[in-house]
Amino acid sequence: MLKAKHKTGLVFFPAYDWAISATHPEREERLLYTQDQVLEEGLLDIEGIIEFKPDLIEVKDVQRVHFCVPDELSVMTKSHFISAGGAKTIARAVLEKNIERGFALVRPPGHHAMRVVHGGRGFCNVNNEAIMIEYMRKEYGVDRVAIVDTDCHHGDGSQDIYWHDPDTLYISLHQDGRTLYPGSGFPDELGGPTAAGATLNIPLPPYTSEEGFLFVIKEVILPVLEEFKPEIVVNSAGQDNHFTDPITNMNFSAQGYADLTRILKPDIAVLEGGYSIEGALPYVNVGVILAMAGIDYTKVKEPGYDHEKLRQSLQITRVIEQTCKVVLENWRNREEIRRRMQADKKFDERRRSIFYDTDGLHETQNETLKICHECSGALKIVSRCDTGNSILAVHIPRKACKTCRELGYSWYESADPKSNNMIALQDRTTDTYQVRQKKDLKR
Repeated sequence: MLKAKHKTGLVFFPAYDWAISATHPEREERLLYTQDQVLEEGLLDIEGIIEFKPDLIEVKDVQRVHFCVPDELSVMTKSHFISAGGAKTIARAVLEKNIERGFALVRPPGHHAMRVVHGGRGFCNVNNEAIMIEYMRKEYGVDRVAIVDTDCHHGDGSQDIYWHDPDTLYISLHQDGRTLYPGSGFPDELGGPTAAGATLNIPLPPYTSEEGFLFVIKEVILPVLEEFKPEIVVNSAGQDNHFTDPITNMNFSAQGYADLTRILKPDIAVLEGGYSIEGALPYVNVGVILAMAGIDYTKVKEPGYDHEKLRQSLQITRVIEQTCKVVLENWRNREEIRRRMQADKKFDERRRSIFYDTDGLHETQNETLKICHECSGALKIVSRCDTGNSILAVHIPRKACKTCRELGYSWYESADPKSNNMIALQDRTTDTYQVRQKKDLKR
């Protein structure tokens, strides 16, 4: 009888009642075929592979991460509470040592959801990994966390949430944003002035195959993780790099995903994208589960895979090698980059225009960061959406100094309700969330 080398937990949540449309790639069949494959292969009969049922997150779990406009129940369905709850369930099981590793196979996905949320973008409304991470920090005292995002699309939401957090290392390897939504994720996107270098982006050319992905893991990500020394490694496990995926242009395989998982050794994996519902996902997920459990996966092979036909070109290899050199150079020089970005400034400003492709909304943001040498700095965001809703949002970070905490409360208390129809404060030092809003917000 097979026995897992690493006790591994699984959570399945296909979200039967949530779909963008009946024929949309992001629909319940994404996980139903995987569930069938897992049962047919007898994975749950293996000693040391355990299935857990997902809990629901609570509104307060969302409020540690997001400013939902006009409120959480307006931008989330029950499926969002359960999907993020599946990640929370796995995190609890890992931290309480009921399992060694865990995989939350859940939907809806989340890595495109930013700190301010007006609706859905990139099929995401709230960020499952960020909600899970901040729950781990609050309930279990976890501090340093690394997110390795292997979805084919750049996780611009996770990047945004942790842009100013030096204790969260966000690494994304993804198809070059010049060729794929959301059009971001370039090596010069390094994080804000107090956290520069804690964001690392590795864009890969279209038609990169396993040689390229595994090169990045071995030559860049593992050395950076070794130096950063996270307490927990989270894999945003998007599976849309597969060669059969209908909305991307990469040449990864089920074996490649399993190899990546074996080499990376994530403590927790949370499913993100992946839309080749029959031809890829059941095989990829079985390979990932076996790799997490430390069981031989070499017989896992999807239909139509031909390594020689899918091998990347020499030109792609050279582009990847050059990109990796740039990323490693940025990592090594991160302290100097931070000093240069701060440059004796008291505040840093960032202006952005954000499109919610799923819901067809447009948002503009003006962000102000207090540059502080004692903490990561108080953050103020003024956000306006073409729904007519606007918010002044204040974020006080977990390790805020007394000066930045006082500044955050000053911003909140002095905000003019005539200029913003919602004013909110997220104080992570006390795990509290306060909000003032008009009655005319659109729901």
